[in-house]
Amino acid sequence: MKLFAVINALLATSTVSAFGSFGKKAKAPAKVAAPAPASGFQKTIVVEDLPGVLPPIGFFDPLGLAAKADDNLIRKYREAELTHGRIAMIATLGFLGGELVTGVTPILDGSIKGAGILQPAQLPAPWIIIFAVTTFAIETARVQRAIYDPTSCTEEQFGKYRPDYIPGDLGFDPLGLKPDDPEQFKRKQTKELQNGRLAMLAASGFLAQELSDKKGIVESLVDRLPAGLVDGLVDSVKELIPEDIVGLLPF
Repeated sequence: MKLFAVINALLATSTVSAFGSFGKKAKAPAKVAAPAPASGFQKTIVVEDLPGVLPPIGFFDPLGLAAKADDNLIRKYREAELTHGRIAMIATLGFLGGELVTGVTPILDGSIKGAGILQPAQLPAPWIIIFAVTTFAIETARVQRAIYDPTSCTEEQFGKYRPDYIPGDLGFDPLGLKPDDPEQFKRKQTKELQNGRLAMLAASGFLAQELSDKKGIVESLVDRLPAGLVDGLVDSVKELIPEDIVGLLPF
């Protein structure tokens, strides 16, 4: 009997508690304060004013990466975009140029043939080593110019980009193309960025196409031309070249 009395008391207590709150406005959950910016977070760069922002699209950042980035990360993004764009421009020319002269270039006796994605594997080991060493040297020089010296910088500066560093500036301008006027320089930066962006799309398309059928871009284009058009173009070009030079051509 005592056990039933205890159960009844508990049920009564819970029922009173439940109906006691009925009709009363529930308390709003406590607001959680937004996390404060990490120490050292600095945002002074106006990304909308950077080179590469053109009408009618304007500043294009659908993922909001720039809004979440501090100045150092913005500099890193721009450096990465320029570097990838330059590599893509060289790669695009390499695809077309390398495939156009395949089998006829005097380099390595014309032994490098086929699609562009298959040509690096045909290079002798010394060529691969030279390429790797050259790439390492260029990247080392770039990092030394762009990032604080780790042997003399403070702990806060370690691994960060120098504020006075111009993205992509390798100190290499043998033809003196860099203008002194800031506006003209910004226009040239925008042109390089736009060409690099286009080249990244083109190089990606070249890679996807050649991976799908293992045929070179030039070969794929020629196969899609009307029969006899290529031979006609070659004959037309030969007519414009002196006869003593035509005899030296491989086609």
